[in-house]
Order: sequence, then structure tokens, then C-alpha cells
Amino acid sequence: KKKNRNATATISKSIEVKRRTAPLIPYFSSRGPNVINSNILKPDIAAPGVDILAAWSPATTATSEEGDERVVKYNIRSGTSMACPHATGAAAYIKSFHPTWSPAAIRSALMTTASPMKPANNRDAEFAYGSGLINLTRCNDPGLVYDAGEQDYIKFMCGQDYTAAQIKLITSQDVDCSNVGETFAWDLNYPSFILPGEVGKNVTRVFQRSVTNVGTAGVASYRAVLRAPGELVVRVEPEVLRFSSVEETKRFNVTVTARVGSSGGVVSGALVWSDGSHQVRSPIVAHTL
Repeated sequence: KKKNRNATATISKSIEVKRRTAPLIPYFSSRGPNVINSNILKPDIAAPGVDILAAWSPATTATSEEGDERVVKYNIRSGTSMACPHATGAAAYIKSFHPTWSPAAIRSALMTTASPMKPANNRDAEFAYGSGLINLTRCNDPGLVYDAGEQDYIKFMCGQDYTAAQIKLITSQDVDCSNVGETFAWDLNYPSFILPGEVGKNVTRVFQRSVTNVGTAGVASYRAVLRAPGELVVRVEPEVLRFSSVEETKRFNVTVTARVGSSGGVVSGALVWSDGSHQVRSPIVAHTL
């Protein structure tokens, strides 16, 4: 065969196949609830992780199996190790536009702008996909962020009965919890709400949160919009947050009363702060222990 150094090729547009049930969380993806602390919803978010074309190390073979001698530069793989780079890239994308934002603010932007997923198509609901599917078209302009700093996490660790030695191992600081104070796990300024309960019993919890205005408009007014099934009774105080400047922070409380039916499982809704253009969404989840 003749070799042609000037050969050309045409790459056609990919064929898009839409599925009504998409997006779905695959069976191999880890699920919640959080085994370390059931008062914090995990996972945070979902990202593409099935049949992903990615760079591949020449130090191993195409399948890493015995007898396979193929060495490739690219491979199609599935797993959370494929979803993680998507989320990491999205975080770096946000950081490039907002270099002063904290890790918590970036996480909040990713979570509150995620595309909601359907529990009917994902049996474990928020314990499978968290806040939803990562959305790169919205994450750079979240409107509001749930921020948290070093002292917030130190108070959280004090509230979880971490020893001074354990806290120093994490923070490289000598911390006296009796001076610092402590925070309940459910009051960590996280952009989600979770309420563990018992089958057939009512359980009520008050969550304390704060949000910071990061929109382009200094003057902004956000109204609380609640989306909840009958098993959840949710009250937000105040129902309207009025900001007069960028970087201004407002506090609010969310009171949730939940009754999980005799069959147990997960009941979920959402709190959305809306100013007409931004939809700052946080899942509200009640489940049986």
C-alpha cells in the first residue's frame, strides 16, 4: 500500500441519542448516606463517568489484564475516577473567574447550579446523585454561595468530639474547643439539608444557614421557593433576602418536619432562592436510619 503524508480525514458530527431516563447513576457508583456523619448529605454532586474518552498511561496496557500487550495513548473508561476530573475541571473553571473564592464557595456554586435529577429514574435519589448533575453553563454565576472558612470547620470538628491532637493533625494548630466553641453538624454552612429519622415518626430540625451575594448586581432580592412532597413540611425564615451590595451576607433558618412512611426510604424536596434570573437550589432530604 502506498503511503500518503498529505492524507486527510473528515470527522462527522456525533449522533446524539436521547434517553428519557437519562441521566442515570450507574450501579457501580458509591451511595450515601454518609457513614461518617449522617447529618451531612453525600454525595455532593454527580458528573459524567461512563464510557469517557481520556488519556491513558503507556506504563500499562489497554485493559491492564494478563496477556494484553496493547499500549494506547487514549482509552475509554468508566468509574468515579472519570467523574472526578469533570468536577475538578469545573472547579478550576470557576476558580479562574473567581480567584478569591474559597473551596466552600466553589463547592456551593457547583452544587446549587446542578441540574436536578429524577428520583423515579434513580432509586437511591439524592444518596445517588446529591444535588444533581454538574452544569457548566450555570456554575460560574450562582448568584449566592454558601461559604465556610477555617473556623467553621474547626467548630464543626469540636462539635464532633475530635480530640485536640486530631484537630492539630488536620489544621496544624493547637485548638482549645472550650474557647473556640462548637457547631452542630447540621448547622455547618452546607448547601444541602438532611434529616435522619425513624420509620413512621415525625422528626423536626432547625437548620441555620447564611448565603453571600456574588451576583453582578449589588442590589438584589431573593425569594424562597419550596418544592416539597406532603411528607415534608418546610418553613423558611425570612422568606425574602434583600441585599444592598456584592459580598453582603444574609442569614436564615430552615425548619423541616418530616414523616417517613412505614416502608422507610428517602423523601426529598428542595429550597430554591430565586431573584428571577438565578435559581440557587439546595436539596432537602429525610430518610430512615
